[in-house]
Amino acid sequence: MMKSGLSFLVAARQCEIGELEQLSRTSELVGVISRFAHVLQRERGISNMFLGSQGKRFSEQLLQQAAECRQVERDVREHFALLDTDAIRMRNGARLFSRIAVVLHGLDGLDELRRRIAAMALTSHESTDAFSRLIAGLLNVVFEAADSATDPGITRALVAMFNFMQGKEFAGQERAFGVAMFASGYVDAARQHHWQHLIESQQACFQVFADFADPAVRAREQSSQKAAVLAELDRLRRAGNGLGAGGRLDLGLTQFWYDCCTRRIDSMRTVEDALALHLRQLCERKITRAREELRDHQAILETLRRQANVAPADAATRYGPNLERSIPGMLQEQSRRLQAMSDELDTVRSALNERKTIERAKGLLMAHRQLNEQDAYKMLRRTAMNQKRRLIDVAEAVLSMADMLPRHTR
Repeated sequence: MMKSGLSFLVAARQCEIGELEQLSRTSELVGVISRFAHVLQRERGISNMFLGSQGKRFSEQLLQQAAECRQVERDVREHFALLDTDAIRMRNGARLFSRIAVVLHGLDGLDELRRRIAAMALTSHESTDAFSRLIAGLLNVVFEAADSATDPGITRALVAMFNFMQGKEFAGQERAFGVAMFASGYVDAARQHHWQHLIESQQACFQVFADFADPAVRAREQSSQKAAVLAELDRLRRAGNGLGAGGRLDLGLTQFWYDCCTRRIDSMRTVEDALALHLRQLCERKITRAREELRDHQAILETLRRQANVAPADAATRYGPNLERSIPGMLQEQSRRLQAMSDELDTVRSALNERKTIERAKGLLMAHRQLNEQDAYKMLRRTAMNQKRRLIDVAEAVLSMADMLPRHTR
């Protein structure tokens, strides 16, 4: 029996529901990752306080935070296990699963990192780098989840969440960096430049978040910012500009800095919760609507099948005029909806594509100039600021000159 256009429309709806259900599971994973990143960010900050005080402070808090991290880590691993690992059925599945594999490798080394911190066998800088690499891996999973989404509304929500989480991570890095600076009692020009880089990176991420976030979530983010905390943060940042005093910093400000940054980051966590809730509800609404439309299509298809054996004088008496008119209308509506989704998805993906271009440019600089990732990114930003150009324009220019870049020789 030949299949009708309506049969394929039903199949299309079934595929769409399958994709939405996969996205729903991925979105739940993103929510768990945001919680895990938060507790890891706190453990990174506490570790810096512990190392900066030569083990005299925060030893008990470090044990408690490690225990909390292990509990959330179990949730993350369980959600990883729930994912459908058939990459063929998921857009960008190979890259998403590769990112997850990197994260799992990093998690396997987390207890050894904690042992070395407890033994004070690492510097604050080394500890920060180790935690930051793991958190960066988690954020890469969120990015790939956004890049794998085929629904523009869900992609928009994931882009907003990824950029907010990335901005919050830069805020966490600034907390850890500031703790190390105040605890050492000294800052130089290079470290001040890095400090400014962390501040500007936060601002850039939060701007993309504002561009893509749901209005209710944006309002939640604005209300979460406490004027007193922001004023204190600004004062402490200016206190960190200690070059006028020979680079000396007030060691007594270390705890004030940590507490101020922690209050700010904890308030950001409530925004992440709002983003995760919005994402889950969005997936649920879309799945419910798609299932309702599927039931309608299946009911019409079943009516057609029942009437197919009736010997009619003409098609209209067999199907009925309303049913005859509804099928072309559904097909046209589906065509218009898919085109609108494609257009919106292209717009939303522009933010993701910019990041991929910047990542490729960073990788090129790392390979040709033997830079680490942080220094490669700072080189791109510094060039953009000096030339008064957008970061993406500089990244594209670097990629266009790939063949002319000098190769490192040992």
